[in-house]
Amino acid sequence: MNNHALKVSNLSKTFDRPAVNNLSFSVKAGEFYALLGPNGAGKTTSLRMVAGLLQADKGEISVFGENTLTNPIGVKQMMAWVPDEPMIYDRLSPLEYLEFVAGLWEIDSKQARKNSDELLDWLALTPHAHERCEGFSKGMRQKVALAGALVHDPRLIILDEPLTGLDAGSARLVKDVLLARVEKGCSVIMTTHILEVAERMAERIGVISKGRLLAAGTLEELRNQTGEKANSLEEIFLELVEDDNEQQQDGLAA
Repeated sequence: MNNHALKVSNLSKTFDRPAVNNLSFSVKAGEFYALLGPNGAGKTTSLRMVAGLLQADKGEISVFGENTLTNPIGVKQMMAWVPDEPMIYDRLSPLEYLEFVAGLWEIDSKQARKNSDELLDWLALTPHAHERCEGFSKGMRQKVALAGALVHDPRLIILDEPLTGLDAGSARLVKDVLLARVEKGCSVIMTTHILEVAERMAERIGVISKGRLLAAGTLEELRNQTGEKANSLEEIFLELVEDDNEQQQDGLAA
């Protein structure tokens, strides 16, 4: 059995400049992994390539041992993608939206309704299940989008800044749902600028800058890489990025 939910090897993507530069990392099956980096580090570009929304210039991506290029449909069936800006149909209610998404995945109607009811309940959306989404706040829309991503029971969940715009109560619900999925064996990879969230939730953390992986591991492993003076994830993150910037500047000056 493949023990990697996701394996990224030598991934690169260039627009007007390199956005992702020979990036390699992996997420274990049943693991919560946080991908961190400053603005413009290549986090979203990397995840969009993993989700199959953007084609890589080079490199390989496999999900539970299946290559995304040779088996794109099979890979997509195993994963869910949740962007930072929720994309849902305003004219549908949450329940209608979930039934629509479940139909796209060809899920049995009874199972689809069971999954939908469970997700709406978990995310405190049941009181709004029959209301049109057009009047929802961004936080409620984000919860509907998350429910839609989970309705087919994916094995790998990919989230790009999922807590953006959520109030404290909604953020707690989303975190609880994600952790419950991980406890059942699901794998999660998430980008976030909220370092405290990554520190509390992630089993392993990858830090990238300028499209390259600077370090990866548990919090303790990252702490060992940066030295005793870095204790919190915030200190570790800032030290890694600052050291990388200094090395880049030294390289340009040489």
